[in-house]
Parts: sequence; C-alpha cells; structure tokens
Amino acid sequence: MVHLKDVTMRYRSGGTLAANNLSLDMEEGEFAFLVGPSGSGKTTIIKLLTGEVRADSGEIEVNGFDLRTIRRSKLPKLRRTLGVIFQDFRLIDDKNVYDNVAFAMHVVGAPRKEIQERVPYVLKLVGLEGREKRLPQELSGGEQQRVAVARALVNSPRLIIADEPTGNLDPARSLELMLLLQKINELGTTVLVVTHEKELVNAFSKRVISLEDGRVVSDRMGGYYEHEN
Repeated sequence: MVHLKDVTMRYRSGGTLAANNLSLDMEEGEFAFLVGPSGSGKTTIIKLLTGEVRADSGEIEVNGFDLRTIRRSKLPKLRRTLGVIFQDFRLIDDKNVYDNVAFAMHVVGAPRKEIQERVPYVLKLVGLEGREKRLPQELSGGEQQRVAVARALVNSPRLIIADEPTGNLDPARSLELMLLLQKINELGTTVLVVTHEKELVNAFSKRVISLEDGRVVSDRMGGYYEHEN
C-alpha cells in the first residue's frame, strides 16, 4: 500500500532538508493520523506520495507504483488510485454539487453510465442526498467539505489522503468530518489524515505517526498527540 524506506529529500530552493532518512509503512485498510509541528515534513510526505516531488534517495512505493522509477506519463494512473482532500476544498464555483463530483470521473475518462450510477451513491454516502443541484456558495462549510470528500471518493481510490481537512471547520463540523472518514475507512478505503489538531486526534483511538525534522519520532496504535502547535 504505502512504503517509504530511508527516504531523504532536500528542497533545491533554500536547501531545506524536508525528509531525513524517513521510513514509514501503511497496510491496506488502515486509518492513521500524520502529525507534527509546522515544518516537520507533513506536506512533503503528501507530495512524495502523490509524485509531486521526487526523493533524493530511498524507496517509495504507493499502491504498487515505484515512485523512484515512475515515468511522468504514468503519474495520472497512480493518482487515480488516490483521493486527496484539501483544507480549502477546491470546489469549482460555477458547477453544482453533482457536477463537482462528476468532474473527477470525467477527468479519468469514466463512462457516462458509470458516472450516473456512482455519483448519486457517493453523495448519499457522505450525506448530501438532495443537495445535488446546489452551488458551492449555497452550502455551509461542512457541506462543502463533504463535497470534497465525495469527489475524493468517487473514483474508488485505494488510499485517501486528507490534508488538514478540518482547518476551515468549527469543532462540531470537524468531528462530523472525522466520523465520516472513519465510516469510509470501515468500508475498506485506507485513510491517512494529515493534521496539527491534537484535540481531534486524541478523540479517536487510531494509529498516530509523529514527525519532527523530517523523521518519524513516534508511531503508536491508539497513540496520543502530545506536540504543541
């Protein structure tokens, strides 16, 4: 599923060491939090897993793809196995809920019949049944985030990466979103939540992977996030 071994990466601009001999594995069906202070390497790991950047050394495999040797032309195939949820939602303002989610399937060339079957199913799963024709600006922040979750889920990814998904939500909506991600995980999708919100992490008894200075410093099941923001 996810395998990083002895990964080192230094950004060319500024020379920042973003990954320092980092090793990390996730199995199919896991749910894990990736935590750590600002600058610890959380964003770099997302970029490494999605192929946005390449490591200087070490092994990286995601969903059967070797990211040391993958050709740029094969990156879209890798990314179809991933669903990424962003803090700022990144919805298309002039498309309604249905079309925002369907767009992710159009991009990968899914047949119209498959889109017509899959989109309503996913919208029902995330609790947006009846909201199909609403535009993003007609939705609450929590509903917009659910559209983002539906879009990440619609192509049946093996792994969902949620990058600070609750950053723009109040505590109640944040908890609601995490319960939704837990439900998705229980249906079989692997989930990695990248966050700095320790109260939210500590509300769930999940695997907690802690980073500092580009290295894993703690990896515990049912772990407790002790770092200050």
